Amino acid sequence: MRALARYAPVLPVVLVVALLAVPPPSAADTSGAGTVADAVSALVVGYCVVFVLRGRRRPLTRTAAVLLALPVVGITVAACGAASAATGVPGAARYLQIFVLVPAAVLILIRGAHHFRLLAWSFIGLALWQGALGVHQYLTGTGASYMGEDIRAVGTFGSTDVMGMATVVSYGLVSSLALAFRPGARRQRSAAVLCAALLAVPLALSFSRGAWIATAVACAAVLFLAGVRRAGRVLLAGGAAAVVLVAGLGVGSAMLQERLSSITQVTDTPDQSVTDRYTMWAASVDMWRAQPMTGVGLKGFPEHRDGHASLALSSGSDTAGAGSDFVRQPLLSPHNMYLLVLSEQGLIGLAALAGSWLAVLVCALRRWARQRPRRAGAGGPELDCALLACGLLVWQLVDFVYADIGGPSTVLTAVAFGLAAWWAVGARALPGEAAAR
Repeated sequence: MRALARYAPVLPVVLVVALLAVPPPSAADTSGAGTVADAVSALVVGYCVVFVLRGRRRPLTRTAAVLLALPVVGITVAACGAASAATGVPGAARYLQIFVLVPAAVLILIRGAHHFRLLAWSFIGLALWQGALGVHQYLTGTGASYMGEDIRAVGTFGSTDVMGMATVVSYGLVSSLALAFRPGARRQRSAAVLCAALLAVPLALSFSRGAWIATAVACAAVLFLAGVRRAGRVLLAGGAAAVVLVAGLGVGSAMLQERLSSITQVTDTPDQSVTDRYTMWAASVDMWRAQPMTGVGLKGFPEHRDGHASLALSSGSDTAGAGSDFVRQPLLSPHNMYLLVLSEQGLIGLAALAGSWLAVLVCALRRWARQRPRRAGAGGPELDCALLACGLLVWQLVDFVYADIGGPSTVLTAVAFGLAAWWAVGARALPGEAAAR
């Protein structure tokens, strides 16, 4: 009971993460409908309000309040410029949920490094579950369709959200790597290294080039921030384990090698998916040029897409497998968060939203500087928290070049932003909590 009371403030957030282990209610349409996790995240925001009122203390630091409120400017302007209230209001609600309300709630509810680490381990637990399902799908041929075979690992997210499992597993891998540098906790460090090696397998089987690139950059950032010597030991151990696991499961197949090589060939002989992406990127820029300051309005990309896209754009993407029949999915976004915001919210929205993210990253790095390893010894007692916050931010900012918000896993993005914000601009621990760090 004492442990339960100690972690009580963040248990609702842990519940949101855990609910992502449950299959979405509708496998046929996970991109537009809300999920149980989304509904519970709204309850978490309400719970946070009650928590703040009962505590009778200022919930946010001045810097945190400014950075979290900054995206509201662009969202409000874009909502007013939407084609109708039916699209503007839901679009604004979604953006506020993911980038303002849920991150603020997570930031407020975390009261120390022990809460932060609990949420990090919940990320890892969810990633292990989804990753195990993904590996099973690959081995049994029950995954999403990829090059004519049902082998793509997607976990419970289905063929209509192939990025869902890749995102969850990437978060778990980055979290594991960061926790492997926790000072004074040898068992947890060993467990974290093992988890990182295990999660490399389902990440590979997701066949998601964007997730691979983002994870590689984020892991490199974590290792660099942790210090070269200490990082080298973890890298060698994790790399050796990953090689054994990959070789044992036969992940190094010709299909995977072809997918890896395609990363450097997208400008030479791109497949149709890459052609569609480039075409939608160009359409987004064209929309921005038409409305440079305010964009075409929230949820306006699908309506304006055909008027700005070239004939190279296909009618949609094919999805099948993982328990779903063949479905032709319409192309409703450019699969680039920065260009999506630029086209729908203009320079005002992009400057507010991306400026907020960059400011949080700068603040996180500044606070990391006080925890970084010294030449004569290990880093500070919260080094793993610093590495995780910076790693998650770097992963998300890189991944947004290849993806945008949408699907059941999006609420996890909101929790990740909340974790990063707590480290960067959150209030320090209350008296008596230092021992729990």
